Amino acid sequence: MKRSFSLRIAIPAVMLALAACGEAPAANGQPAAVAQKNGTAPAEESAAAKIGAGVPAEVGNTIRATLEKNYADQNLKIESVATTPIKGIYEVVIPSAAGKTVAYTDETGAYMLVGDLIETKAGRSLTDERKEVLNAVDFNSLPFDKAITEVRGNGKLKVAVFSDPDCPFCKKLEHEFPKINNITIYNFMMPIPSLHPDAERKAVQIWCQKDRTAAWLKWMREGKQPAQVADCPNPVAETTALGGRFGFNGTPTLVFPNGKVQSGYAPMPHLQEAIEANQK
Repeated sequence: MKRSFSLRIAIPAVMLALAACGEAPAANGQPAAVAQKNGTAPAEESAAAKIGAGVPAEVGNTIRATLEKNYADQNLKIESVATTPIKGIYEVVIPSAAGKTVAYTDETGAYMLVGDLIETKAGRSLTDERKEVLNAVDFNSLPFDKAITEVRGNGKLKVAVFSDPDCPFCKKLEHEFPKINNITIYNFMMPIPSLHPDAERKAVQIWCQKDRTAAWLKWMREGKQPAQVADCPNPVAETTALGGRFGFNGTPTLVFPNGKVQSGYAPMPHLQEAIEANQK
């Protein structure tokens, strides 16, 4: 019996996302790897698949047709087919709501490999490098007016964080930020009700405070809940949905100005190193 393709590709991520709260691990659990950014659903028209330079048209079309036929029960669609440094092995990109997956196949599509393609001399993961290109976030397009913003010092360094107010790893991350000077932190609320039933209510209450930044910091860093206020128009549902479209299934998830994403908590000095290295 044919196993689910989605199950096969999820196993490595489960092993990596150990320091995040979520229903499932984010699209890429490893630090500085890129997760899905545009939330693009699988292409409805398979004919839209792109065939890269160096791939004979008949090979690209055969690979796409074979894989989409063999996985028709899972509605798998191929976004693109490209060459790799290995003769006779081709890269296929498979989009989904959880992010773009890079896999490898022969020229017929009859055999497929899911995993990292390593350039052994330098120890580089060509797969990770491709994911970074394919899944880059447009940081400047994030709706910063819907974030709870903290500015420390001159605010030169920037990072966006998708966070759950009841996620313990989000709180651990918040305890690291005061150790960094000259940073702007954009906190987007992404409560996960299946894990933290009261998180959405807390997120709304924090947003509706007169000084939402102070309320956020007191709760996340000191455990002090804000005074009860009436609910107000808020972006919590919108920012939660945004994280879902990006393929973020766990919190905290950090988005850097250069488009890279880090899923999960990281302590100092690794946190500051990652932020500084991924500004542009």
